[in-house]
Amino acid sequence: MPHILLKQHNDIDIKNSSNFSFIAKGKYDQKICANFENKEFLLTKVEKNGNDLIKLDNATRLTPVSLMKTALNEYEKESKSELLFTNTNSSYNKMKPEETYIKTIDYFANDFTTDKEIWVEVGFGSGVHLLHQAMQNPDKLIIGLEIHYPSIEQVLKQLKIQNITNVLIVNYDARLFLEFLDSNAVGRVFVHFPVPWDKKPHRRVMSIGFIEECMRVLKVTGTLELRTDSPNYFEYSSSLLEHFKAYPHKILKNKDLDVTSKYEARWKRQEKDIWDITISAIEESEQVEFLTDFSFSDIYDIEKIKNNLPKKAIVSKEYLINFEDWYDVKTKDGNSALLVKVTFGSFNRPVTKYLYIENGNSRYFQGEPITTRVNLEAHQNILELLK
Repeated sequence: MPHILLKQHNDIDIKNSSNFSFIAKGKYDQKICANFENKEFLLTKVEKNGNDLIKLDNATRLTPVSLMKTALNEYEKESKSELLFTNTNSSYNKMKPEETYIKTIDYFANDFTTDKEIWVEVGFGSGVHLLHQAMQNPDKLIIGLEIHYPSIEQVLKQLKIQNITNVLIVNYDARLFLEFLDSNAVGRVFVHFPVPWDKKPHRRVMSIGFIEECMRVLKVTGTLELRTDSPNYFEYSSSLLEHFKAYPHKILKNKDLDVTSKYEARWKRQEKDIWDITISAIEESEQVEFLTDFSFSDIYDIEKIKNNLPKKAIVSKEYLINFEDWYDVKTKDGNSALLVKVTFGSFNRPVTKYLYIENGNSRYFQGEPITTRVNLEAHQNILELLK
């Protein structure tokens, strides 16, 4: 991660700086608000062996990385301190993914549209099945979900090499992703060889809630297709069918597919069993609409907030809220403000944001969180807690 090490120094002159707008002081570190190319983000200043380490704040990182390196270099100039180490001039950058194929969750939340029928593959691994379906069905849009980044990079290379244009890749949790898709827009959902999670069953992708979301996004007669080599996962998934008796389903054993991954081929050579469970949607679902209101309408008292913020995480049935830290802020014009770091939302994919409170008014630093049902519910709870 880009960072610089400076001799210990006083605060930079925020009042006369065109690049930095405030300094926020916490118990253990400082946050410096950087403004470059109409983007705001935070740098972190922390003491290290009698010197000052300046690095990027993980919760507010953005692209391109070169922008944040520029901010670090500008901070070094304005600090008027001796530079002891820097890696901000390194030309090395991790290969940028092909943006034609890989999309952020913000894209699906705010900009995604398509006229094609959508197929979704959850946890595509090596991508053999994903690539096969894309080539065999050029009229479909295949969305691949994967949290293992080396697998994503491997598939991105193959998409480019084979000039496959009907695939989008997203690095996101499948249990949350379907919320961003319209009802009745999907033809097939593939869940092939998911991690069994025998010791942590709560992490399994298959659940009553996940199947319900699949039935919502699937077209009439569209299918959710599970394929697993785990006897425990098969038994668990079979038990879920009790909640979906009205939906047609099929259970097959050792079915051959048109394409086989190296992983599956090894299981077959060892003569181990593979099970398939297919569930079909039977009716159209209503479109899901909810208010996307992340606003703060009240006037907030900074001192009361500092004294009364919960010290422990708040855990409800569907989400958590954890106020991690707060920072006293001095602005360019000398106003007092407050910066509060809070993690909230789904247990599977919580979001970390900063609340910026000045003159009684509050906002989410760097813009609103991703619009999901649990984030909105957590936000409503945050409003009550700030009071």
